[in-house]
Amino acid sequence: MVEPASGADPAGSVDDVAEVLDRPLPEGVRRRVVTLVSDAFGGLTVTELPAQLRQYARFTPTRRAKFAGNAMAAALESDPVFRQRIGERLREAQPELASALEAGSPPAAADPVDVAAAAYVLRPVGWVKLVAAAGEEAQRADAERADEAAQRELEQLRAELAEAQSRTKSETERLRAELDAARKESDAAQRKLRGALSDVKRGEAALRKTQTEIDAIRAEAAAQVASAEAEARRLRARLGEAEASVEAGRRAVREGRSVEDMRLRLLLDTVLEAAQGLRRELALPPSSGRPADTVDAVEPGRMSPKDIATRALSDTDPAVLDQLLALPQAHLVVDGYNVTKTGYPTMPLEKQRLRLLGGLSMLAAASGAEVTCVFDGAELAAPVLLAPPRGVRVLFSKAGVTADELIRQLVRAEPPGRPVVVVSTDREVADGVAKSGARPVASVMLLKRLSRA
Repeated sequence: MVEPASGADPAGSVDDVAEVLDRPLPEGVRRRVVTLVSDAFGGLTVTELPAQLRQYARFTPTRRAKFAGNAMAAALESDPVFRQRIGERLREAQPELASALEAGSPPAAADPVDVAAAAYVLRPVGWVKLVAAAGEEAQRADAERADEAAQRELEQLRAELAEAQSRTKSETERLRAELDAARKESDAAQRKLRGALSDVKRGEAALRKTQTEIDAIRAEAAAQVASAEAEARRLRARLGEAEASVEAGRRAVREGRSVEDMRLRLLLDTVLEAAQGLRRELALPPSSGRPADTVDAVEPGRMSPKDIATRALSDTDPAVLDQLLALPQAHLVVDGYNVTKTGYPTMPLEKQRLRLLGGLSMLAAASGAEVTCVFDGAELAAPVLLAPPRGVRVLFSKAGVTADELIRQLVRAEPPGRPVVVVSTDREVADGVAKSGARPVASVMLLKRLSRA
C-alpha cells in the first residue's frame, strides 16, 4: 500500500475509494454537514483553506453556512486534505462520536443525522451505509411527521366539515323559510300587479278616448284661430295702409308748408341783408326817398359769387373763400372725405373727421356763415358716434346714397339767390352744383384757409 501524502486523510485507503455514495446526500444530512464544516471552518488558517473558500474566512458560522454552503460541500467532497482537516476538528469537538464511528459501532442513542454527517466527514469503513441508513431514517421520520400532520389536518378538516354541514343545514332551513315567505309575497305582488295592469289598461283606453276628443277640439280651435289671424292680418294691413296714407298726406302738407316757409324766410333774410349791405356800401342816408332817386342812372347791383370769382387772384387763393363767406346768408357745404383725403390721407378716418371739423368750427365762428360738412356713410357698419362742434352741421349719407348725391340735395334745397359755396375737388360734384347756382371751390383752397387760421 502506498503511503498517503502529508496532510492526507488517514482513512483514505482502498476501502475509502471503493465506498462511493450512489445517491444524492439526503437534505437533512447535507445541512448538518454544512453546519459541521462551518463550525470547524474558524479553527483553520487562511492558508489551510481551499482557494475558493478563503473569501469566507471572516464570516460568522451562520453567514458562512448561508452564503458558502454549496462551496463548502463541494470542497469537502473534492478536497481530501480539506476533509481531513475538518475531520480533525470534528474529532476534537466530538471525540466520543468519532471514536465510536471509527470502531464501527455508532451509539444507538445518537441522532441518525448527526451520525451520518460525522461519518460523511470522517469516512470510516461502512460510512456509505451509515449515510444511507440516516437518510432512510430521516425519510421515515419525515414520513411519520407528515403522516401525523396529515392526520391532524384530516381531523381538523373533519371538524370543519361537520361545522360547515351544521351551518349549511341551518342556513338551508333559513333560506327555505325566506323562500316560502318570498313566494307568498311574490304571489301577492303578482295578484296586485294583475289588478294594476287591468286598471292601467282601462286608464289607457280612457286616455286614448280623451286624447282623441282633445285633438278634435284642438284642430277646430286651430282652424278658428287661423281664420281669426288671417282676418286680423287683413284688417291690420288695411289699417296700416290707411294710417300710412293719412300720415303721408299730413307729412306732405307739413313738409310742403315748412319747406316753402323756410325757403321764403331764408330768401327774405338774404334780400334784407343784401339791401342793408348795399345801403352801407352806398352810404345812403336813412331817409326812404330823395330827389336824386328820380334821376335815371345805373345803380350798382348786388354782388354774386360769380362776380367775386372774377376778382380773385387764383382758383386756390383763400381770399376767394373769405369773400364768398362774407356774402349775406352764405352757406358753406364741405365734401368731408374729399377734403381730408386731399390734405391728410394717411391719418385714420376718425382723426381726419375730428381735424376737419375743428377747423370748420373756427371758420364758422370767424365768418358767421352756415357750415355743413357731409361724409359718406353708405358703407358704415354702424352709425358714427360724433358730437358736432359748435356752428357746424355734420351729416352722413344714408345707405344707398353717396355723399355727392347728398350734397346735390342740399344745394337744390336752398332758395334761388342764396349764396351757396361747395368745397369739393370732384369735377362731377362741381359741375352739378354749378348748374344749381352754387359756387364750387377746390379742396386745396379750404385747406389753405384752415392752415392759415
